[in-house]
Amino acid sequence: MTDDAKQKFPPIVQTPRNTVQRLSRRASYDRDVINAILDDAYVAVISAMVEGTVRAQPIYYWRSGDELFVHGSRHNALFEALLKGEEACLTVALLDGLVMARSAFHHSMNYRSVVVYARARAVTDEKEKMAALKHSVDRLSPGRSAEVRKPSEAELRGTLVLAFPISEASAKARSGGPVDDPEDYGLPVWAGVIPCKIAFDEGVEDPNTQPPI
Repeated sequence: MTDDAKQKFPPIVQTPRNTVQRLSRRASYDRDVINAILDDAYVAVISAMVEGTVRAQPIYYWRSGDELFVHGSRHNALFEALLKGEEACLTVALLDGLVMARSAFHHSMNYRSVVVYARARAVTDEKEKMAALKHSVDRLSPGRSAEVRKPSEAELRGTLVLAFPISEASAKARSGGPVDDPEDYGLPVWAGVIPCKIAFDEGVEDPNTQPPI
């Protein structure tokens, strides 16, 4: 049974800010839909105000329950602003296909995306921090955290872990083929979808790997 199956999370809060206005039929405020997209992606862009100007940073993230987690240096200016209470906007997008229409105007993309508005909390409890970092490694490869060297005290002190509640959020997605104007369906132009997906290849071993003693 997954952690999500064991817990009952509160519904997503729909506000004027996270309500999708353009092509609202593609929007969803269902937590299961939002979580599924978040679990399929690896990189989010965090945006926030830093000293009066907008900063944005792509970063690896992972989800645990109804929170998103990131980690990085304590000396990161964006993280410092978040620790001071600046609100963040986290965006995630997955490209699923190129939609090729018969007209230039109707070309599109199939995609899945999530936007989350939230304020960060610093994970300071030692056990929670270690569990979060373990999760971050195991998400890349299940069981990996049991194989690698654990973080040293110095590494832990220098690493900041932030958690963002998945509360004020929305998903937006497109699927299916092109939608051309009726008069264009007879044009001798190829139309359809060119699928796209994230795929991992066979690992390339580090040349510095030492033989077992």
